[in-house]
Amino acid sequence: MAAALYVVSTPIGNLGDITRRAAEILGGSEVVLAEDTRRTAILLRHLGIQTRLVSAHEHNEAGRAATVVAMLGEGKQVALVSDAGTPLLSDPGARIVREVVAAGFQVIPIPGASALLSALVASGIEADTFTFAGFPPRKGPERAELLDEIASSRRATVLYESPNRVAKLLADLAEAAGGDRRVAVARELTKMHEEFFRGTAAEAAAHFAQGEVLGEIVVVVAGRTADAPAEGAVDELAARSMADALLSQGQSPSAIAKELRRRLGISRNDAYRIAQEAAEQQ
Repeated sequence: MAAALYVVSTPIGNLGDITRRAAEILGGSEVVLAEDTRRTAILLRHLGIQTRLVSAHEHNEAGRAATVVAMLGEGKQVALVSDAGTPLLSDPGARIVREVVAAGFQVIPIPGASALLSALVASGIEADTFTFAGFPPRKGPERAELLDEIASSRRATVLYESPNRVAKLLADLAEAAGGDRRVAVARELTKMHEEFFRGTAAEAAAHFAQGEVLGEIVVVVAGRTADAPAEGAVDELAARSMADALLSQGQSPSAIAKELRRRLGISRNDAYRIAQEAAEQQ
């Protein structure tokens, strides 16, 4: 096989999901770069492969990129894997790929398992177009901005989340996008205890708040329905009337802006402008 960096997708749980081509590449490479060598060693032992494993994670990616470029210059073949699934999707490796491309060597993808796509196609949510948001920020304005974007988007959104934070994410989604927004939550995909919860954001938040949640989590959020106002289309009179009513109930401009975005689907900037103008004229 030619000298190249092969970006290899590996099983996300069920080891039977490895492809023949992936196994051939892993077995024929000079070295396998792995996010967690202990985890990848289990897969290689299962396949009867003895290729040397080298760690490649967010803390050593710069040095590993230089090593890979040097190895390719010697005519060697290198494979890159993540802990599970398709590399670079919320996993390290992007810098290595960029530097290999910049050095003029081939980067060849080896398709296979993907938690993102597996959850999406089984979600029951329309996803002709979708946005992958990875792991959401844990707090602060970045999290609020992402939730606002999801609430107003016509596209489905796919997120990864840790099991101990999924209930909070679903509660926040219900608040931002409305409790009736459809979601699908996939847990432990391809594994023995695989679970799909399909329902509203409010129902999902209540379900996952009942006890300890275990395993890998993917959340799919339906896009805003077509009968809601298009993003950017502002009915100023309706928005101002709603803002005035919310002000009279004692709500703050920031809370009002959030409600305008959730109910009317208008942009973040327009919502804050209208809420502020209403507050200033009280």
